[in-house]
Amino acid sequence: MAEILIRGAVAVVTMNQRRAEIAGGDVLLRDGVIAGVGTGLATSGRIVEAAGCVVTPGLVNTHHHLYQTLTRAVPGGQDALLFGWLKTLYPIWSRFGPDEMFVSAQVGLAELALTGCTLTSDHLYLYPNGARLEDTIHAAAEVGLRFHPTRGAMSIGESAGGLPPDSLVEQEAAILEDMIRVVDGFHDASEGSMCRVGLAPCSPFSVSRDLMRETALLARDKGVMLHTHLAENDEDVAYSLNRFGCLPGEYAEGLGWTGPDVWHAHCVKLTRAEIDMFARSGTGVAHCPCSNCRLGSGIAPLRLMRDRGVKVGLGVDGSASNDAGSLIGEARMAMLLARVSRGADAMSAREALEIATLGGARVLGRHDCGAIEVGLRGDVAVWDVSGVEAAGSWDPVALLLAGPARVRDLFVEGRQVVDRGQIVTIDLVRVVERQNRLAQTLRE
Repeated sequence: MAEILIRGAVAVVTMNQRRAEIAGGDVLLRDGVIAGVGTGLATSGRIVEAAGCVVTPGLVNTHHHLYQTLTRAVPGGQDALLFGWLKTLYPIWSRFGPDEMFVSAQVGLAELALTGCTLTSDHLYLYPNGARLEDTIHAAAEVGLRFHPTRGAMSIGESAGGLPPDSLVEQEAAILEDMIRVVDGFHDASEGSMCRVGLAPCSPFSVSRDLMRETALLARDKGVMLHTHLAENDEDVAYSLNRFGCLPGEYAEGLGWTGPDVWHAHCVKLTRAEIDMFARSGTGVAHCPCSNCRLGSGIAPLRLMRDRGVKVGLGVDGSASNDAGSLIGEARMAMLLARVSRGADAMSAREALEIATLGGARVLGRHDCGAIEVGLRGDVAVWDVSGVEAAGSWDPVALLLAGPARVRDLFVEGRQVVDRGQIVTIDLVRVVERQNRLAQTLRE
Protein backbone atom coordinates (compact mmCIF):
# COMPACT_ATOMS: atom_id res chain seq x y z
CA MET A 1 0.00 0.00 0.00
CA ALA A 2 1.40 3.40 -1.00
CA GLU A 3 2.21 6.01 1.60
CA ILE A 4 -0.13 8.94 2.24
CA LEU A 5 1.13 12.11 3.90
CA ILE A 6 -1.49 14.44 5.38
CA ARG A 7 0.51 17.66 5.47
CA GLY A 8 0.39 21.08 7.09
CA ALA A 9 -2.75 20.95 9.22
CA VAL A 10 -3.76 23.91 11.37
CA ALA A 11 -3.63 21.38 14.20
CA VAL A 12 -3.21 17.63 14.58
CA VAL A 13 -5.19 16.56 17.65
CA THR A 14 -3.37 13.39 18.63
CA MET A 15 -5.30 12.16 21.71
CA ASN A 16 -2.03 10.55 22.79
CA GLN A 17 -1.11 10.16 26.44
CA ARG A 18 -0.10 13.82 26.65
CA ARG A 19 -3.11 14.93 24.56
CA ALA A 20 -0.65 16.77 22.35
CA GLU A 21 -1.85 19.11 19.62
CA ILE A 22 0.64 19.82 16.84
CA ALA A 23 0.37 23.14 15.01
CA GLY A 24 1.27 22.83 11.34
CA GLY A 25 1.29 19.08 11.85
CA ASP A 26 1.69 16.16 9.48
CA VAL A 27 0.50 12.54 9.67
CA LEU A 28 2.12 9.79 7.61
CA LEU A 29 0.12 6.64 6.82
CA ARG A 30 1.85 3.47 5.58
CA ASP A 31 0.38 -0.01 5.09
CA GLY A 32 -2.72 0.85 7.11
CA VAL A 33 -0.75 2.12 10.09
CA ILE A 34 0.32 5.56 11.34
CA ALA A 35 4.02 5.70 10.47
CA GLY A 36 4.82 9.27 11.47
CA VAL A 37 3.37 12.23 13.38
CA GLY A 38 5.06 15.63 13.60
CA THR A 39 6.12 18.50 11.35
CA GLY A 40 8.17 18.59 8.18
CA LEU A 41 7.56 14.93 7.32
CA ALA A 42 8.37 13.73 3.81
CA THR A 43 7.13 10.97 1.52
CA SER A 44 7.58 9.67 -1.99
CA GLY A 45 3.90 8.74 -1.98
CA ARG A 46 0.70 10.73 -2.20
CA ILE A 47 0.39 14.08 -0.40
CA VAL A 48 -2.92 15.36 0.98
CA GLU A 49 -2.63 19.06 1.75
CA ALA A 50 -4.37 19.92 5.03
CA ALA A 51 -3.92 23.69 5.15
CA GLY A 52 -6.98 25.20 6.82
CA CYS A 53 -7.89 21.85 8.37
CA VAL A 54 -7.90 20.22 11.78
CA VAL A 55 -6.86 16.55 11.82
CA THR A 56 -8.26 14.23 14.48
CA PRO A 57 -8.42 10.51 15.11
CA GLY A 58 -11.42 8.94 13.45
CA LEU A 59 -14.49 9.14 15.67
CA VAL A 60 -15.83 5.95 17.28
CA ASN A 61 -19.52 5.07 17.53
CA THR A 62 -20.32 2.66 20.35
CA HIS A 63 -24.06 2.13 19.80
CA HIS A 64 -26.21 2.06 16.67
CA HIS A 65 -29.13 0.27 15.05
CA LEU A 66 -28.26 0.65 11.38
CA TYR A 67 -31.48 -0.94 10.13
CA GLN A 68 -33.44 2.01 11.52
CA THR A 69 -32.27 4.38 8.77
CA LEU A 70 -35.30 3.03 6.88
CA THR A 71 -37.71 4.30 9.55
CA ARG A 72 -36.83 7.90 10.29
CA ALA A 73 -39.60 10.18 11.55
CA VAL A 74 -42.35 7.55 11.41
CA PRO A 75 -45.75 9.06 12.33
CA GLY A 76 -47.16 7.76 15.58
CA GLY A 77 -43.80 7.20 17.20
CA GLN A 78 -42.25 10.64 17.04
CA ASP A 79 -43.76 11.92 20.28
CA ALA A 80 -43.76 8.70 22.32
CA LEU A 81 -41.59 7.50 25.17
CA LEU A 82 -39.38 4.45 24.66
CA PHE A 83 -41.94 1.68 25.11
CA GLY A 84 -44.64 3.38 23.03
CA TRP A 85 -42.14 4.25 20.34
CA LEU A 86 -41.02 0.61 20.12
CA LYS A 87 -44.58 -0.69 19.88
CA THR A 88 -45.22 1.68 16.96
CA LEU A 89 -42.18 0.48 15.05
CA TYR A 90 -42.10 -3.26 15.78
CA PRO A 91 -44.80 -4.06 13.16
CA ILE A 92 -42.91 -2.10 10.50
CA TRP A 93 -39.58 -3.74 11.30
CA SER A 94 -41.24 -7.16 11.10
CA ARG A 95 -41.58 -6.60 7.33
CA PHE A 96 -37.82 -6.15 6.82
CA GLY A 97 -35.68 -8.72 5.04
CA PRO A 98 -32.07 -9.06 3.84
CA ASP A 99 -32.31 -6.22 1.29
CA GLU A 100 -33.66 -3.78 3.86
CA MET A 101 -30.92 -4.71 6.33
CA PHE A 102 -28.14 -4.39 3.76
CA VAL A 103 -29.21 -1.10 2.19
CA SER A 104 -30.12 0.61 5.45
CA ALA A 105 -26.70 -0.41 6.81
CA GLN A 106 -24.98 1.08 3.77
CA VAL A 107 -26.82 4.38 4.24
CA GLY A 108 -26.21 4.50 7.98
CA LEU A 109 -22.52 3.69 7.58
CA ALA A 110 -22.08 6.32 4.87
CA GLU A 111 -23.76 8.90 7.10
CA LEU A 112 -21.37 8.01 9.91
CA ALA A 113 -18.35 8.23 7.62
CA LEU A 114 -19.35 11.69 6.41
CA THR A 115 -19.48 12.86 10.03
CA GLY A 116 -15.99 11.61 10.87
CA CYS A 117 -16.60 8.05 12.10
CA THR A 118 -14.07 5.34 11.25
CA LEU A 119 -15.13 2.61 13.72
CA THR A 120 -18.71 1.75 14.61
CA SER A 121 -20.57 -0.91 16.50
CA ASP A 122 -24.07 -2.02 15.54
CA HIS A 123 -26.78 -3.70 17.61
CA LEU A 124 -28.99 -5.85 15.38
CA TYR A 125 -31.51 -7.70 17.53
CA LEU A 126 -34.27 -8.71 15.08
CA TYR A 127 -34.00 -11.04 12.09
CA PRO A 128 -37.28 -11.21 10.19
CA ASN A 129 -37.81 -12.86 6.82
CA GLY A 130 -34.36 -14.40 6.44
CA ALA A 131 -32.29 -11.41 7.53
CA ARG A 132 -28.91 -12.27 9.05
CA LEU A 133 -26.09 -10.41 10.76
CA GLU A 134 -23.84 -10.73 7.73
CA ASP A 135 -26.21 -8.49 5.74
CA THR A 136 -24.70 -5.62 7.74
CA ILE A 137 -21.16 -7.05 7.75
CA HIS A 138 -21.10 -7.11 3.94
CA ALA A 139 -22.41 -3.53 3.85
CA ALA A 140 -19.61 -2.36 6.15
CA ALA A 141 -17.00 -4.10 4.00
CA GLU A 142 -18.24 -2.23 0.93
CA VAL A 143 -18.38 1.17 2.64
CA GLY A 144 -14.98 0.56 4.24
CA LEU A 145 -15.60 1.31 7.91
CA ARG A 146 -14.08 -0.65 10.76
CA PHE A 147 -17.02 -2.63 12.15
CA HIS A 148 -18.08 -4.17 15.47
CA PRO A 149 -21.48 -5.78 14.75
CA THR A 150 -23.30 -7.51 17.58
CA ARG A 151 -25.62 -10.50 17.28
CA GLY A 152 -28.61 -9.25 19.23
CA ALA A 153 -31.78 -11.14 20.05
CA MET A 154 -35.29 -10.96 21.48
CA SER A 155 -36.83 -14.09 23.00
CA ILE A 156 -39.66 -12.91 25.29
CA GLY A 157 -42.70 -11.77 23.33
CA GLU A 158 -45.93 -10.13 24.44
CA SER A 159 -47.60 -13.42 25.31
CA ALA A 160 -44.85 -14.11 27.86
CA GLY A 161 -44.83 -10.64 29.39
CA GLY A 162 -42.23 -9.05 27.12
CA LEU A 163 -42.55 -5.95 24.98
CA PRO A 164 -42.00 -7.15 21.37
CA PRO A 165 -44.67 -8.99 19.38
CA ASP A 166 -44.32 -12.75 19.34
CA SER A 167 -43.62 -12.66 15.57
CA LEU A 168 -40.27 -10.92 16.18
CA VAL A 169 -38.85 -13.17 18.90
CA GLU A 170 -36.69 -16.26 18.40
CA GLN A 171 -36.21 -19.53 20.24
CA GLU A 172 -33.30 -19.26 22.63
CA ALA A 173 -31.57 -22.42 21.47
CA ALA A 174 -31.60 -21.10 17.90
CA ILE A 175 -30.26 -17.72 19.09
CA LEU A 176 -27.28 -19.31 20.82
CA GLU A 177 -26.61 -21.55 17.84
CA ASP A 178 -26.55 -18.56 15.48
CA MET A 179 -24.34 -16.60 17.88
CA ILE A 180 -21.77 -19.39 17.61
CA ARG A 181 -22.11 -19.37 13.80
CA VAL A 182 -21.48 -15.64 13.35
CA VAL A 183 -18.60 -15.49 15.82
CA ASP A 184 -16.89 -18.48 14.20
CA GLY A 185 -17.56 -17.11 10.72
CA PHE A 186 -16.82 -13.39 11.03
CA HIS A 187 -15.00 -12.44 14.26
CA ASP A 188 -11.39 -11.37 13.78
CA ALA A 189 -9.56 -10.74 17.06
CA SER A 190 -6.28 -9.69 15.45
CA GLU A 191 -4.76 -6.23 15.77
CA GLY A 192 -6.08 -3.99 13.02
CA SER A 193 -9.16 -6.16 12.58
CA MET A 194 -11.85 -4.68 10.36
CA CYS A 195 -14.59 -6.83 11.92
CA ARG A 196 -15.06 -7.99 15.49
CA VAL A 197 -18.35 -9.59 16.49
CA GLY A 198 -20.08 -9.12 19.86
CA LEU A 199 -23.10 -10.78 21.49
CA ALA A 200 -26.01 -8.59 22.48
CA PRO A 201 -29.40 -9.76 23.77
CA CYS A 202 -31.59 -6.72 23.26
CA SER A 203 -32.66 -5.71 26.76
CA PRO A 204 -33.91 -7.02 30.10
CA PHE A 205 -37.50 -6.56 28.90
CA SER A 206 -37.13 -8.70 25.77
CA VAL A 207 -34.98 -11.71 26.79
CA SER A 208 -34.93 -14.17 29.68
CA ARG A 209 -32.49 -14.40 32.57
CA ASP A 210 -31.32 -17.71 31.15
CA LEU A 211 -30.44 -16.19 27.78
CA MET A 212 -28.56 -13.32 29.43
CA ARG A 213 -26.60 -15.77 31.55
CA GLU A 214 -25.92 -18.26 28.75
CA THR A 215 -24.84 -15.48 26.39
CA ALA A 216 -22.32 -14.19 28.95
CA LEU A 217 -20.86 -17.69 29.30
CA LEU A 218 -20.70 -18.13 25.54
CA ALA A 219 -19.06 -14.73 24.98
CA ARG A 220 -16.32 -15.51 27.49
CA ASP A 221 -15.76 -18.91 25.98
CA LYS A 222 -15.37 -17.30 22.55
CA GLY A 223 -13.43 -14.25 23.75
CA VAL A 224 -15.90 -11.68 22.41
CA MET A 225 -17.59 -8.68 24.00
CA LEU A 226 -21.12 -8.30 25.43
CA HIS A 227 -23.56 -5.46 24.82
CA THR A 228 -27.17 -4.57 25.70
CA HIS A 229 -29.48 -1.67 26.61
CA LEU A 230 -29.65 -0.76 30.29
CA ALA A 231 -31.41 1.77 32.54
CA GLU A 232 -32.55 3.81 29.56
CA ASN A 233 -35.48 5.61 31.18
CA ASP A 234 -37.89 5.47 34.12
CA GLU A 235 -40.04 2.81 32.40
CA ASP A 236 -36.98 0.62 32.01
CA VAL A 237 -36.07 0.94 35.69
CA ALA A 238 -39.67 0.31 36.79
CA TYR A 239 -39.81 -2.85 34.68
CA SER A 240 -36.62 -4.13 36.30
CA LEU A 241 -37.86 -3.40 39.82
CA ASN A 242 -41.27 -4.97 39.20
CA ARG A 243 -40.10 -8.06 37.35
CA PHE A 244 -36.70 -8.77 38.90
CA GLY A 245 -36.87 -6.97 42.24
CA CYS A 246 -33.65 -5.03 41.66
CA LEU A 247 -32.17 -2.09 39.76
CA PRO A 248 -30.95 -2.65 36.17
CA GLY A 249 -27.27 -2.42 37.12
CA GLU A 250 -27.79 -4.94 39.93
CA TYR A 251 -29.60 -7.24 37.51
CA ALA A 252 -26.70 -7.03 35.05
CA GLU A 253 -24.10 -7.70 37.72
CA GLY A 254 -25.96 -10.76 39.01
CA LEU A 255 -25.96 -12.32 35.56
CA GLY A 256 -22.28 -11.77 34.83
CA TRP A 257 -22.90 -8.71 32.70
CA THR A 258 -20.16 -6.48 34.12
CA GLY A 259 -16.47 -6.36 33.35
CA PRO A 260 -14.03 -4.91 30.80
CA ASP A 261 -15.60 -7.06 28.07
CA VAL A 262 -19.08 -5.53 28.60
CA TRP A 263 -20.59 -2.22 27.54
CA HIS A 264 -24.15 -1.02 28.09
CA ALA A 265 -26.10 1.50 26.04
CA HIS A 266 -27.74 4.62 27.54
CA CYS A 267 -27.45 4.13 31.33
CA VAL A 268 -29.45 7.33 31.82
CA LYS A 269 -30.87 6.20 35.16
CA LEU A 270 -27.92 4.52 36.86
CA THR A 271 -27.57 5.27 40.56
CA ARG A 272 -24.27 6.36 42.08
CA ALA A 273 -23.81 2.87 43.52
CA GLU A 274 -24.30 1.31 40.10
CA ILE A 275 -21.86 3.81 38.56
CA ASP A 276 -19.23 2.91 41.15
CA MET A 277 -19.79 -0.77 40.43
CA PHE A 278 -19.26 -0.13 36.70
CA ALA A 279 -16.05 1.75 37.48
CA ARG A 280 -14.69 -1.02 39.72
CA SER A 281 -15.49 -3.72 37.19
CA GLY A 282 -14.27 -1.87 34.10
CA THR A 283 -17.73 -1.94 32.49
CA GLY A 284 -18.23 0.51 29.63
CA VAL A 285 -21.11 2.82 28.71
CA ALA A 286 -22.35 4.04 25.32
CA HIS A 287 -23.71 7.54 25.93
CA CYS A 288 -26.44 8.44 23.38
CA PRO A 289 -27.36 12.07 24.14
CA CYS A 290 -29.46 12.93 21.05
CA SER A 291 -31.58 9.78 21.25
CA ASN A 292 -32.05 10.26 24.99
CA CYS A 293 -33.33 13.78 24.29
CA ARG A 294 -35.53 12.70 21.38
CA LEU A 295 -37.26 10.00 23.45
CA GLY A 296 -37.46 12.15 26.57
CA SER A 297 -35.44 9.60 28.51
CA GLY A 298 -33.43 12.12 30.48
CA ILE A 299 -29.83 13.30 30.78
CA ALA A 300 -27.30 10.58 31.55
CA PRO A 301 -24.89 11.33 34.43
CA LEU A 302 -21.93 11.69 32.09
CA ARG A 303 -19.87 13.95 34.34
CA LEU A 304 -20.31 11.65 37.32
CA MET A 305 -19.48 8.56 35.28
CA ARG A 306 -16.30 10.15 33.96
CA ASP A 307 -15.27 11.42 37.38
CA ARG A 308 -15.79 8.00 38.96
CA GLY A 309 -13.66 6.33 36.29
CA VAL A 310 -16.27 4.65 34.07
CA LYS A 311 -15.23 4.08 30.46
CA VAL A 312 -17.62 6.13 28.29
CA GLY A 313 -17.97 6.42 24.52
CA LEU A 314 -20.61 8.03 22.33
CA GLY A 315 -23.41 6.40 20.37
CA VAL A 316 -25.73 7.87 17.76
CA ASP A 317 -28.30 5.11 18.45
CA GLY A 318 -30.80 4.30 15.70
CA SER A 319 -32.01 6.92 13.26
CA ALA A 320 -35.60 6.13 14.22
CA SER A 321 -34.90 7.54 17.70
CA ASN A 322 -32.37 10.17 16.70
CA ASP A 323 -33.44 11.28 13.20
CA ALA A 324 -29.77 11.48 12.24
CA GLY A 325 -26.49 9.62 12.53
CA SER A 326 -23.96 12.38 13.08
CA LEU A 327 -21.22 11.43 15.49
CA ILE A 328 -19.71 14.91 15.60
CA GLY A 329 -23.23 16.11 16.46
CA GLU A 330 -23.37 13.65 19.36
CA ALA A 331 -20.10 15.03 20.71
CA ARG A 332 -21.51 18.54 20.76
CA MET A 333 -24.75 17.38 22.36
CA ALA A 334 -22.82 15.47 25.03
CA MET A 335 -20.91 18.63 25.90
CA LEU A 336 -24.04 20.79 25.99
CA LEU A 337 -26.05 18.39 28.14
CA ALA A 338 -23.18 18.04 30.60
CA ARG A 339 -23.09 21.82 30.89
CA VAL A 340 -26.83 22.36 31.18
CA SER A 341 -27.04 19.77 33.96
CA ARG A 342 -23.81 20.55 35.83
CA GLY A 343 -22.71 24.07 34.87
CA ALA A 344 -20.75 25.78 32.12
CA ASP A 345 -17.43 24.34 33.31
CA ALA A 346 -18.71 20.74 33.44
CA MET A 347 -17.22 19.69 30.09
CA SER A 348 -14.90 21.24 27.52
CA ALA A 349 -15.01 20.70 23.77
CA ARG A 350 -11.71 18.83 24.01
CA GLU A 351 -13.04 16.40 26.59
CA ALA A 352 -16.12 15.75 24.46
CA LEU A 353 -13.84 15.09 21.47
CA GLU A 354 -11.78 12.72 23.61
CA ILE A 355 -14.92 10.77 24.53
CA ALA A 356 -15.83 10.61 20.81
CA THR A 357 -12.43 9.15 19.84
CA LEU A 358 -10.22 7.56 22.47
CA GLY A 359 -13.15 6.99 24.85
CA GLY A 360 -15.12 5.01 22.30
CA ALA A 361 -12.12 2.95 21.27
CA ARG A 362 -11.49 1.97 24.90
CA VAL A 363 -15.15 1.00 25.39
CA LEU A 364 -14.93 -1.32 22.36
CA GLY A 365 -11.66 -2.81 23.55
CA ARG A 366 -9.71 -1.33 20.63
CA HIS A 367 -6.30 -0.29 21.94
CA ASP A 368 -5.08 -0.07 18.35
CA CYS A 369 -7.43 2.81 17.50
CA GLY A 370 -8.65 6.11 18.93
CA ALA A 371 -5.47 8.22 18.78
CA ILE A 372 -2.94 9.50 16.26
CA GLU A 373 0.24 7.76 17.36
CA VAL A 374 2.94 5.85 15.53
CA GLY A 375 1.98 2.18 15.39
CA LEU A 376 -1.78 2.67 15.75
CA ARG A 377 -4.15 2.07 12.87
CA GLY A 378 -4.45 4.66 10.12
CA ASP A 379 -7.94 5.94 11.05
CA VAL A 380 -7.86 9.71 10.54
CA ALA A 381 -10.40 12.48 9.95
CA VAL A 382 -9.58 15.76 8.21
CA TRP A 383 -11.93 18.67 9.00
CA ASP A 384 -11.98 21.85 6.91
CA VAL A 385 -12.17 24.83 9.27
CA SER A 386 -11.63 27.50 6.62
CA GLY A 387 -15.32 27.98 5.79
CA VAL A 388 -17.94 30.41 6.96
CA GLU A 389 -19.03 28.23 9.89
CA ALA A 390 -15.55 28.62 11.41
CA ALA A 391 -14.85 32.19 10.35
CA GLY A 392 -13.46 34.31 13.19
CA SER A 393 -12.54 31.33 15.36
CA TRP A 394 -9.64 31.82 17.75
CA ASP A 395 -9.46 28.14 18.67
CA PRO A 396 -10.25 25.84 15.74
CA VAL A 397 -10.07 22.69 17.89
CA ALA A 398 -12.70 23.98 20.34
CA LEU A 399 -14.76 25.23 17.40
CA LEU A 400 -14.72 21.79 15.78
CA LEU A 401 -17.81 20.70 17.70
CA ALA A 402 -19.80 23.64 16.33
CA GLY A 403 -18.08 24.07 12.97
CA PRO A 404 -18.03 21.70 10.00
CA ALA A 405 -20.80 19.11 10.08
CA ARG A 406 -18.94 16.87 7.63
CA VAL A 407 -15.37 15.75 7.22
CA ARG A 408 -13.41 16.82 4.19
CA ASP A 409 -11.40 13.58 4.07
CA LEU A 410 -11.60 10.30 5.99
CA PHE A 411 -9.08 7.46 6.08
CA VAL A 412 -9.75 4.00 7.54
CA GLU A 413 -6.85 1.56 7.79
CA GLY A 414 -4.98 4.01 5.57
CA ARG A 415 -7.60 3.80 2.79
CA GLN A 416 -9.58 6.86 1.75
CA VAL A 417 -13.32 6.53 2.33
CA VAL A 418 -14.30 10.21 2.05
CA ASP A 419 -12.56 12.55 -0.40
CA ARG A 420 -13.43 16.26 -0.41
CA GLY A 421 -16.72 15.58 1.31
CA GLN A 422 -17.83 12.69 -0.90
CA ILE A 423 -18.00 8.96 -0.20
CA VAL A 424 -15.69 7.24 -2.71
CA THR A 425 -16.21 3.57 -1.86
CA ILE A 426 -19.85 3.20 -2.96
CA ASP A 427 -22.24 5.00 -5.32
CA LEU A 428 -24.11 6.80 -2.57
CA VAL A 429 -26.64 8.45 -4.90
CA ARG A 430 -27.85 5.06 -6.13
CA VAL A 431 -27.84 3.58 -2.63
CA VAL A 432 -29.98 6.44 -1.32
CA GLU A 433 -32.39 6.04 -4.24
CA ARG A 434 -32.73 2.35 -3.43
CA GLN A 435 -33.23 3.15 0.26
CA ASN A 436 -36.03 5.59 -0.54
CA ARG A 437 -37.76 3.03 -2.77
CA LEU A 438 -37.66 0.49 0.05
CA ALA A 439 -39.03 3.04 2.51
CA GLN A 440 -41.84 3.88 0.11
CA THR A 441 -42.75 0.20 -0.19
CA LEU A 442 -42.88 -0.10 3.60
CA ARG A 443 -45.14 2.94 3.83
CA GLU A 444 -47.51 1.53 1.22
